[in-house]
Amino acid sequence: MRARHLRERLEGLWFRLPARVRQTTVTVVLVAAALLDAGLNYPGSKDWTFWASIAASLVLVLRRRWPRTVLLLTVPGLYTGTALVASMAALYTVARSRRADWQAWLAAAVVGVGLFLPWPVWELWTKRSASDNIQQFIYAVMLSIGPAALGLLALTREALSQRIVELATLRDQERELHAQTVIARERARIAREMHDVVSHQAGLIAVQAGALQVTASDPEVRETAGTMRQLAVATLEELRSMILVLRAAGAGPTELAPQPRLSDLPRLVAESEVKAELTVSGERMNLPEPVERAAYRTVQEALTNARKHSPGAETRVEVHVLEDSLRVAVTNGPSPQDSSWAGPLPGGGHGIVGLRERAALLGGTLAAGPTGDGGFKLRLVLPLSPSSSMRKDTGELGSDLH
Repeated sequence: MRARHLRERLEGLWFRLPARVRQTTVTVVLVAAALLDAGLNYPGSKDWTFWASIAASLVLVLRRRWPRTVLLLTVPGLYTGTALVASMAALYTVARSRRADWQAWLAAAVVGVGLFLPWPVWELWTKRSASDNIQQFIYAVMLSIGPAALGLLALTREALSQRIVELATLRDQERELHAQTVIARERARIAREMHDVVSHQAGLIAVQAGALQVTASDPEVRETAGTMRQLAVATLEELRSMILVLRAAGAGPTELAPQPRLSDLPRLVAESEVKAELTVSGERMNLPEPVERAAYRTVQEALTNARKHSPGAETRVEVHVLEDSLRVAVTNGPSPQDSSWAGPLPGGGHGIVGLRERAALLGGTLAAGPTGDGGFKLRLVLPLSPSSSMRKDTGELGSDLH
């Protein structure tokens, strides 16, 4: 473990260096190794083949800018001298560059021929036996194919890394689009509910105020009724504009269908296929319909998540109606790890996004997160009147999750 930790730490330090510094360091090491290779093979007098090997080592400085030219310049030192390290480094650089694969294999063949042929060439049949030629051929193939394959492998790894980055970017964009789609659908549902209930009631107010304005005999009553009618008409116009915006963002038609209320929660819990216990406290008279529907949708989403991610877990559904707010809490414990459960089903968490959008539009707050015992808790607080403030509930929401 210590060796692995040390290696990872050294790799981190290495890759934190600037790219130019890393490239220069590698080039200096390769040139030094090539010079050492040439020098150790000429302990005595130095002829022109020695200097050809030295020249082949020094041109490695230019290997990144002109890899193919550098390889050709190392060939004389390889064929006539001992520029083995220089030629292998140049071959790796050619294979590592972004060009066709056939060039890498052609370069490997050139280096392989240089490794196989002796200098002078006629020693191939005058001083070497058949077994020597076979052995030298094996060495030449291994030492030429190795750098080429390693360079192509590094090039492929870099291409795969770039592709992974691109796929991660596309995945993030897809998730963002999915989240926007979920929010748009939730806005469409809210627009439908506003159309079904709020617009209808505001229209009735406008009609009744207009009738009162016409039939009332008291001038003050007529004036008040006229003011009420104007306010109701203005409210309807604002509602129509808001519904158009929500429907444009969410798409889909506005359906006229009965919407669920708090009285439907027992049936929802009973049909949820979750081990859930429902507790409802407080007076449920004259609650705003949007608030009841938001509470119903919150419980519905929480039970769906409990069935998906914590099958078999005990779940508590608590609904408290206070004087100024409606509070909903759904808590499920950790899922029992038995042989019949293979793990949680995948989920993107976009249902919570839609619930937060609905709660925010109603002036409330919603918090969701894991509990200390490994379970999960979702808590919704909605005001029952426009004057109710939800600021004091923000800290309670966070603290109740732990």
